[in-house]
Amino acid sequence: MSVRRFEMDAATLKVLAHPMRVHMLRILQLRKKVSVTSLAAELGETTGATSYHLRQLARHGLVEQFQPDDTDSGAGRKQQWWRMAVDEIHTTGFDFLAYDETREAAGFLFRENAADRSRRMANWYATATQWPDEWQRASSDMAGQLELSPRQTRALADELAAVVNRYRESAPSRGARQVDVHYAVFPADTGLPR
Repeated sequence: MSVRRFEMDAATLKVLAHPMRVHMLRILQLRKKVSVTSLAAELGETTGATSYHLRQLARHGLVEQFQPDDTDSGAGRKQQWWRMAVDEIHTTGFDFLAYDETREAAGFLFRENAADRSRRMANWYATATQWPDEWQRASSDMAGQLELSPRQTRALADELAAVVNRYRESAPSRGARQVDVHYAVFPADTGLPR
């Protein structure tokens, strides 16, 4: 199975600069498939508004409508079902912050993603002891700084992505669950460049 990778572009960035759409993508990533009705209920929105935002995401190739095989011939078949159309949304570099037409949307999306990651990590820290020992021992948290050139930094980011994709492409083993993997590679001293 090859990884369906989406490279961020300016038009999609602007579509994602909407809190509900970012939240929708996160729910779809976690649940794998959702009906419009259940997604609308989770978001506290109408099915009409939810469908509209899903169609906007679909126009840019991020999500797709489908009919799951495991729905019975009753109510499940009458639902509109949606899933992610990509495995990862990737942003290389931060040029979007440099241009007037994308600066606001990029700033919103990057801040929202950072806040979402922080919330998910805080939730894990708050609930970790309630998980089975094997999951507690398997989980980790790592942060560090390296002395790297821009070329080495790009190579590190590419290698990390390759490792993640190698695991994504492998068949899930017994007892597998979704796990969050976060990595960001950027200068540690966010003051002016030397």
